[in-house]
Amino acid sequence: MKVAWFCIPAHGHTNPTLGVVKDLTDAGHEVYYFSFKMFRGKIENVGAHFISCDAYDFEMEDKDNADRVGKDMAFATELLVSSTLALDEMIAEKVEAIKPDMIVSDSVAYWGKLTAMKYNIPYVSSTTTFAFNRHSAKYMKRGAREIIKMLLAMPKINKQIKRLQVKGYAIKGILDIVQNDNETNTIVYTSKAFQPCSDTFSDKYHFIGPSIRPIENSMKKTSKKTIYISMGTVNKNKEFYLNCIDALKTTDYQVIISMGDNSDYFNDLPDNIQVYKSVDQMAVLSISDVFITHCGMNSTSEGLYFEVPLILFPQTPEQGAVAARVTELGAGLKLKSISKEEVLIAINEVLNNSIYKENAVNISKSFKLCGGAKEARSFLETIIS
Repeated sequence: MKVAWFCIPAHGHTNPTLGVVKDLTDAGHEVYYFSFKMFRGKIENVGAHFISCDAYDFEMEDKDNADRVGKDMAFATELLVSSTLALDEMIAEKVEAIKPDMIVSDSVAYWGKLTAMKYNIPYVSSTTTFAFNRHSAKYMKRGAREIIKMLLAMPKINKQIKRLQVKGYAIKGILDIVQNDNETNTIVYTSKAFQPCSDTFSDKYHFIGPSIRPIENSMKKTSKKTIYISMGTVNKNKEFYLNCIDALKTTDYQVIISMGDNSDYFNDLPDNIQVYKSVDQMAVLSISDVFITHCGMNSTSEGLYFEVPLILFPQTPEQGAVAARVTELGAGLKLKSISKEEVLIAINEVLNNSIYKENAVNISKSFKLCGGAKEARSFLETIIS
């Protein structure tokens, strides 16, 4: 079986797929992975053929553009269309040369779905967030202002759709691109228990559980209670980190903070607090008692996999949906504010109320009962056979 796999230039969307790709290549299938040079090593390490998209005018690589996508539907559509058309000739040549039996693409790498539609190739969506339909979409909580903005943007969106139609993409509107339905074969990297409204999805949706990599570099536990703080590599809320340090500097908790390129913010830290540019997150979570997180899907899943209750500080609508689900299942507590008083109140509540830990354990069990990469491979093989 030959699989063409498409993804966006984002670690959180690429990393979960690598276990599935490895399982496919180990079983003798060929995977041609359309991605970007920063991921080349990882992709080739799991046995796939790397196909670079870097030489094309792929504007989503620009961080400012990537941040704007979730807030501006007209801009997001223009970016999608421009990226698809920039890749159009290269993809056409590769499809002709490879003759893939199937296309798998990230749920927001829409050019993969469009390619499958254009060349009538079986399509599978790879969904590293929650699966969304009209039932689960309520977790996104878009307000009236966002809905009005979307309606006002429709003329611009329709103009972009016509650009695709001219190039032979047989679509009628934006929903043909962005919306999966119960007839779309879909891999979702979570469990049915954690997925909101999971009973509303058809059996074409396979919930394979999160992709958890092995611990590579162990982390020593130096205190009875360990607090881990990570807000993702792009968060630069200095006040939040200062408040966390101020709240925890006089406690006997071991505090580990991962801050990406912002790790040089702080000097003269107390002995119980360590700040790192990066850590082996699996190792840190394996010794943690509380995880303060921005609620990215991968980080949240990793924390819960290691049975760690969460303190939730979402930054985007997607992260807000994850936070809402964690709160609903009782495995975490959302920060009321970033004041040092509220940070300390939340930590002590989660540490002292065993229900948060119990619910995290239950979600972890649901993850570990999923079929993982092997189930995904079997699913893909079934589609072709």
